[in-house]
Amino acid sequence: MPHRTLLDLLAGRPVRGVSGSFTIASVCHRLRDYRIGALVVVEAKRLVGIVTERDIATRVIAGHRDPMLTLVREVMTRDPQTIAAEASLAEAHRLMIAGGFRHLPVMRGDDVIGMVSLRDLPAAGDSSLRDTIRVPALG
Repeated sequence: MPHRTLLDLLAGRPVRGVSGSFTIASVCHRLRDYRIGALVVVEAKRLVGIVTERDIATRVIAGHRDPMLTLVREVMTRDPQTIAAEASLAEAHRLMIAGGFRHLPVMRGDDVIGMVSLRDLPAAGDSSLRDTIRVPALG
């Protein structure tokens, strides 16, 4: 069986994103409505960052900032690590584990075509992940 690529995984999924001028409150509504944990941040068709649930928790809520007034550009993760759409699911998994993050924008050239979450990868059923994902024994 050929290894699935990120392009295969993201086929048919819309890119979910916002600009830096959105408020954190509006981001929270989108995250809830889309049932996702992060959005890409795009300005003039260029990826400039991502905004994640963790960004909101640590930089807005724990920072005592008003989500109705705080803008995405003030709290987003800037210039995030990215991966090519042709990369394998196992490559994405290794990159996220090594970098300690859970969301990874997927690029085709200079265009963001989607975002993969760490939780997407085991569900993808790629046999190449079986060697890279180790579940600790309960005991």
